[in-house]
Amino acid sequence: MVERVMQLLTVLSWRDILDIVLVTFIFYKAIILIRGTRAEQLVKGLAVLLIATVLSGQLGLATFNWVLESVMTIGLVAIPIVFQPELRRGLETLGRGKIFTRSSYLYGEKDFEPMLDELIKAIQVLVKKKLGALIVLERETGLNEFIETGISIDGQISAELLINIFLSRSPLHDGAAIIRGNRLMAAGCYLPLTENPNLSKELGTRHRAALGVSEHSDAVAIIVSEETGVVSLTTNGKLTRYLDEKTLKQMLINLCKPPSNTLSFWQWRSTES
Repeated sequence: MVERVMQLLTVLSWRDILDIVLVTFIFYKAIILIRGTRAEQLVKGLAVLLIATVLSGQLGLATFNWVLESVMTIGLVAIPIVFQPELRRGLETLGRGKIFTRSSYLYGEKDFEPMLDELIKAIQVLVKKKLGALIVLERETGLNEFIETGISIDGQISAELLINIFLSRSPLHDGAAIIRGNRLMAAGCYLPLTENPNLSKELGTRHRAALGVSEHSDAVAIIVSEETGVVSLTTNGKLTRYLDEKTLKQMLINLCKPPSNTLSFWQWRSTES
């Protein structure tokens, strides 16, 4: 066995090894991308169909094999439609790669700290008063399609502004507030709901919307539960719950704060978008 492996290695050129490494890396990234999404179940279903097609051909089940091959042919046309959210997310992930982006951060160094302080102050009050809230921080992926569903504000971030938006009598408290840089772009925005079937039934619309927008983009969403006052955060389709002030602040710094040598592009983005 060892001799066969050694013979195979001697036959392989560096191009063959590079080819194998690239294909393996692509498959690995594809698995990471679909893990925990509805695409995972769809891939399993396609694998079962593929195995059944091969087995039926080997066993000589002509009619059954013809039916399965017809289904697989139709599936080639249906896959781009069924996997549209995952394909879009994958292309956006590719577009956010270091090769294509000027900066991996949207927030300017001087603007981030004041914005974060005001945001944390607002969340402290929202938690204390158990006011439900959904706040989305835009990063590299533009959120104009969601901003346009709400009421335009384009105001400087302040704790008082955020608190007043989510007061129970405010007409905007049921929607999401979207932040770009140090500006509150809009409130009362509608976000896509996650279709993750494994999500806990105790999580309401705010949590599902926060997960939805994090699945469609690289945005960071903060949720304050109206029933319990629990603070949660979503990013890349993952939900982290029961955050205290210190942990939340550190997570936001890790996700959004630019390095000291990074230029601020959010003002350019707001004028170009």
